[in-house]
Amino acid sequence: MKILMVLTSHDQLGNTGNPTGFWLEEFAAPYYVFKDAGAEITLASPKGGQPPIDPKSDDPGNQTEAMMRFKEDAAAKEELASTAKLGDVKAEGFDAVFYPGGHGPMWDLVNDRNSIALIEDFYNSGKPVAAVCHGPAVLKKVTYQGEPIVKGKRVTGFTNTEEEAVQLTEVVPFLVEDELKRLGGRYEKAGDWVDFTVVDGRLITGQNPSSSSSAANELVKLLRA
Repeated sequence: MKILMVLTSHDQLGNTGNPTGFWLEEFAAPYYVFKDAGAEITLASPKGGQPPIDPKSDDPGNQTEAMMRFKEDAAAKEELASTAKLGDVKAEGFDAVFYPGGHGPMWDLVNDRNSIALIEDFYNSGKPVAAVCHGPAVLKKVTYQGEPIVKGKRVTGFTNTEEEAVQLTEVVPFLVEDELKRLGGRYEKAGDWVDFTVVDGRLITGQNPSSSSSAANELVKLLRA
């Protein structure tokens, strides 16, 4: 089982002057779900090297078991510090791709040609594509058979009310929930911050940070099926 995880390289939260990046739990939890399932993991980001961690995701109140495990894991930290350049990575040789969220992807990965082409390659080759929280935003410009990849599919992602709760509705380039609906996705959600993952064929989406493990577990289940 070979899984590619794609992280953001974007570290600025719009023009607020505040830092952003990927959400640590949304990387750490899936990483260990995959690791513990015996998967071989490759990490990539648009610029390569160390992707920016959203400092908020590492607040004392946000600590999880997976995050604590990551902090004690020198090998994992080294892997994260040396992600491959996205442009050098091909879908060939991998069984699936997973996109952690955080606000960063909304600025870079959404418009990244390499990322868009990569997702299309995975999907066209019959391989699963998974994303969590703001991760599903990366599907915005991805097409399948000439239509948006999410069109007619059951999907989830960070809700409008969750975005309001973190007071970034006016900062983000678009709202994940609104955009998935606009593209014709059959958007579903649970309550705010509740673990909720949707599987529609080879497309797996998780609603928020709490859904990181369940989205990863669903991907492993699909690969083992």
